[in-house]
Amino acid sequence: MRVISGERRGQPLRAVSGSTTRPTTDKVKESIFNMIGPYFDGGIGLDLYGGSGGLGIEALSRGLDQMIFVDTNRKAIETINFNVKQCRYTDRTEIYRNDAMRALKALIKREVAFTYIFLDPPYAKQNIAKEIELIDDHQLLNESGVIVCEHDVEVDLPMQIGRLTSVRSEVYGDTQISIYQYARVNTDT
Repeated sequence: MRVISGERRGQPLRAVSGSTTRPTTDKVKESIFNMIGPYFDGGIGLDLYGGSGGLGIEALSRGLDQMIFVDTNRKAIETINFNVKQCRYTDRTEIYRNDAMRALKALIKREVAFTYIFLDPPYAKQNIAKEIELIDDHQLLNESGVIVCEHDVEVDLPMQIGRLTSVRSEVYGDTQISIYQYARVNTDT
């Protein structure tokens, strides 16, 4: 595992030990950032199921200003801390050990709005539609923001969740990437 592109390109990343987390492959990671970037001019991100921190660190390397990582697994939090430190991003990150829904509720209280939100839950415990609903209901995503969902191909996410629309979906083996954004209203007459 490594950072694929940007200012930390080639930086090795440690994976979470054990079999409880499934790291995003380099191929899938590259595809995600080609869909939403590939580079950014600032912004704040949320990696709600941080795992090793690979997606959030990649986003920082490609130009995001700040990233909040959340994971419920102690080993994952230790790995994220290690990888963030190795990449010299400690001053641009916040890392929390918490369950996804509780973390979202805490972020609602902080009135944070994200530019990019990454949802890559364990395939057996996916609750993506409810999480996106909560994100939409409480304006946790900027109007021009993007939600990236990495999920099992067997999980059928709706085209519309609240005000958010699935604008793109790609399949890579048993993994599906679904991109959600607020619908753009055409004001040209």
